[in-house]
Amino acid sequence: MDALAALALQLEWGADEALADTPVVRFAAEAPPASLPAPASRPVPVPAPAPVSRIAPPVVSRAEQAAAAADSLAALRAALEGFEGCTLRDTATNLVFQDGNPDAGLMIVGEGPGAEEDRAGLPFVGPSGRLLDRMLGSIGLDRTRCVITNVIFWRPPGNRTPTDTEVLTCLPFLLRHVSLVRPQRIVLLGAMATKAITGNTDGIRKLRGRWLELPVP
Repeated sequence: MDALAALALQLEWGADEALADTPVVRFAAEAPPASLPAPASRPVPVPAPAPVSRIAPPVVSRAEQAAAAADSLAALRAALEGFEGCTLRDTATNLVFQDGNPDAGLMIVGEGPGAEEDRAGLPFVGPSGRLLDRMLGSIGLDRTRCVITNVIFWRPPGNRTPTDTEVLTCLPFLLRHVSLVRPQRIVLLGAMATKAITGNTDGIRKLRGRWLELPVP
């Protein structure tokens, strides 16, 4: 990927503002790459995600029940593979569940799979994945030191933006994923992931650089 393509990809993700010529270190002190650094400021608590079945179509209630019954990552993947409530699975080639190390303490959540992810059945293996790998490498990390997933587990046709119903249908499985992995920190890539996990509608430009505390049931 050349520099122009990388810039266009970052703009697509919502990074539409240049804040400084050099990266900002948001941690109080440096830590070895094998461990996760501590936040520089006190996290801002956010409410625990409420069940979405009260405001969503009935299929979301089925998704909540299927996700809640999964007591392991293997069971959660099996629940997703057997769940017929999301129409995206009818047009996708593969379920895209996760990649990396669930025990690493760091979880990265993106929007949804693209064409290359759909073919491979793994998240972030296309151009965005190669950029992510370089970003992780720049801070001494790789995929063995994080677990990577998405809000949406199947590729939308033509890489279109997922609908609200599709997001709400997949959200119980994502929240259960967080509950099973119990990461120390979650990195949310883009506005959709930020809104889905935190419920915050302020936009990523206002939230960028802030630590939020997410209660995990």
